[in-house]
Amino acid sequence: MSRSLFVWCLVLLFGTQLAFAAKVDTVQTYSASMKKNIKAVVVTPDKYSESKNYPVVYILHGAGGSYANWITKVPALAEYADLYQTILVCPDGNVTSWYFDSPVDPAWKYETYVATELVNWIDSRYKTIKDRKGRAITGLSMGGHGALYLSFRHQDVFGAAGSMSGGVDFTPFPLNWNIAERLGTYSQFPQRWKENTIVNMTHLLVPKRLALIIDCGKEDFFYHVNMKLHEELQYNNIPHDFIIRPGTHNWEYWTNAIKYQLLYFNDFFNKK
Repeated sequence: MSRSLFVWCLVLLFGTQLAFAAKVDTVQTYSASMKKNIKAVVVTPDKYSESKNYPVVYILHGAGGSYANWITKVPALAEYADLYQTILVCPDGNVTSWYFDSPVDPAWKYETYVATELVNWIDSRYKTIKDRKGRAITGLSMGGHGALYLSFRHQDVFGAAGSMSGGVDFTPFPLNWNIAERLGTYSQFPQRWKENTIVNMTHLLVPKRLALIIDCGKEDFFYHVNMKLHEELQYNNIPHDFIIRPGTHNWEYWTNAIKYQLLYFNDFFNKK
């Protein structure tokens, strides 16, 4: 083979690969409830086309983070979008929203935004499966709380949910992560705090209605509250995958965890 022909073959090979690589976009979504634009990362798979509809996984960031965290820290998300032919959406939770509609500050309506406005925005602009059978949500830390909180309260929207190192009971941490700014102080509103923690929301679940995968490191400061959630789910006969592995509250752990969560969601989407 001549050198020029060899080079041309390489161009064709890599050009073809690039042409079919996942597309990563930063988009401006809109929240009518908060009257503002909110950024999100949207990853569409390599074979994305108008000829079929795709499942969607919403992936939430943790406290102190932003919409860009996941794709920056775990660029392999693009490969997973290709592997599972799934759209991935990473919204912005405004650093420490905890994905609530705050009863203290009406300017913070991130439950409404993610579970309703963002889902509708994505469905109106992408070829999605517009049904709970084609939607999943997960996240890390604050985002793990958010994913379970939103899915428990909106089982008509999401068919599967996950949590990685999730803050599933934050009552042991009354001074942390601006939670008091969203709910009022724990000393003044203890019942409000308890009602908005995941471990106290399992009564909302119907067995086998919501597919659940929960993952936490053994050395994580949220380990004990995740064990408590696992026990509550068992007590209420709620099926779920529960994973405890060596690890702490960091990106090394979440980079590994997201692989298994996306595999779990893919199995859910393909369930007959």
